[in-house]
Amino acid sequence: MLTRRHFIATTAALFSAPLAAPARAASQAQKAAWDALVVPAGYDPATTNPWGLHPRFLPQRVEANDGLAPGSIHVDAVARYLYHIQGDGTAMRYGVAIAKGNLYTPGTYTIRRKAEWPRWTPTKAMIERDPELYAQHADGMEPGPNNPLGARALYLYRGQRDTYLRIHGSPAPRSIGGRASSGCVRMVMAHIIDLYPNVEIGSTAVLYPPERLTARS
Repeated sequence: MLTRRHFIATTAALFSAPLAAPARAASQAQKAAWDALVVPAGYDPATTNPWGLHPRFLPQRVEANDGLAPGSIHVDAVARYLYHIQGDGTAMRYGVAIAKGNLYTPGTYTIRRKAEWPRWTPTKAMIERDPELYAQHADGMEPGPNNPLGARALYLYRGQRDTYLRIHGSPAPRSIGGRASSGCVRMVMAHIIDLYPNVEIGSTAVLYPPERLTARS
């Protein structure tokens, strides 16, 4: 847990190229219908778990370390947690999946864009690395429950430069707790739907290294 004695941090979710505007944006009614598909009936963030996650990856309110700015996001790549810091000394904690191998890029980023049910386009590097998987989507993939960016996406920038790193929902919730993406931070769709309206444009997101750091005394 994120406590005054222990905060180890780190991570990232699926690289994507700059989003081209879709030919026809999904309507609010369509987005609401998709939300209903990915949020279980009677959903309770603390207990609902049709995905078979380890209970520690369900959303929890925990004590935050001193000195963390309210509204900021901190991704612990060791424990596979994302913390959203609140103004009362607590944090909302969510389970995540991070990138495979050396595709994870620690650092401090700014969230400069948010999107509901975004379109997704693989990067050129992704296509070159795995053409069999990604080439078919070179022109982009329309929004929907099977889209790799899922229900919501937060776009990570360095200055004004899009890094193509995202914190996003995933159609593969069983990957949570593992290393599965091509660079981004993955969340359960129902969890990022909860988080999304509470994250402001301009917020800081810190992705910590995947190596275990020394715990605070």
